[in-house]
Amino acid sequence: MKALSKGQTALFLAFLILMWGVNWPLSKFALNYAPPILFSGIRTLIAGLLLLVVALPRLRDLRWKQTWKIYAISAILNIILFYGCQTIGIAYMPAGLFSAIVFLQPVLVGFLSWLWVGESMNPLKAVGLILGCAGVATISAGGFSGSISVIGIVLALASAVSWGVGTVYVKKVGDRVDPIWLVTIQLIMGGVVMTAVGTGTESWGDITWNATFIGVLLFICIFAIALSWLCFFRLVGSGEASTVGSYTFLIPLVSIILSVLFMGESVTVNLIIGLVLIVISILLVNRTPKEKSGHTPVMNIDTKEVHS
Repeated sequence: MKALSKGQTALFLAFLILMWGVNWPLSKFALNYAPPILFSGIRTLIAGLLLLVVALPRLRDLRWKQTWKIYAISAILNIILFYGCQTIGIAYMPAGLFSAIVFLQPVLVGFLSWLWVGESMNPLKAVGLILGCAGVATISAGGFSGSISVIGIVLALASAVSWGVGTVYVKKVGDRVDPIWLVTIQLIMGGVVMTAVGTGTESWGDITWNATFIGVLLFICIFAIALSWLCFFRLVGSGEASTVGSYTFLIPLVSIILSVLFMGESVTVNLIIGLVLIVISILLVNRTPKEKSGHTPVMNIDTKEVHS
């Protein structure tokens, strides 16, 4: 996969952080108009069908017989478990707090990438990942008022684990599938499964099909899911999964700020401390260690890894 330029990487990251940050409060708002499993299924299925228009001209790259297992595993981890757990769990907790717990995911990606796909782990990166986790934990500990549901915490952690494993899995096998088809098929497969489950356990009559719900649904489908997943896997495929993952620590901060502005949450000392820890985390994870003098420079896998 062709590497992105620094400018392209910055643009993709900014878009991803903003869209996934907006997604959490918008999704919680949308649950006022639809039951969780049906909403989760509908939004992912529509997003997949929208991407199908982009994917069809690349039909020869689908290679379904050789790659269907990859699509299925990715759909289970990155769509069914991730979106299913988050859409149900977010009903039990404030949107910003839930997203903060889910974004323990970059820590999991960092360590799993080291263990599973052989990415380097230097002391600065290890400390950075730990500080990022501490930042998210600090925000979670006291950033919000109201009760904290045990069910919500369990579902948030389940979302983080499924997404973390799914991200590293895609990093490991991503060069064997077309990235656009990967996103498209996993969304369609996951959407079909969750819509079917929702049809059997919930009522379509509980959905309020007004202009507000339809507008929010379409925004989430187009920007927060379809285009954002393309950006995410493009970024993961062009650089280290753990480095890309470190920037996603900013997503719960966007979610929290929007929750403060539009959902009545308050700014706290924990939020400020967590922000500082997260910024330091990003700087450490993306810092390239200097070569020791007297030694021949060695290619650093953190900055030179390109998958084709």
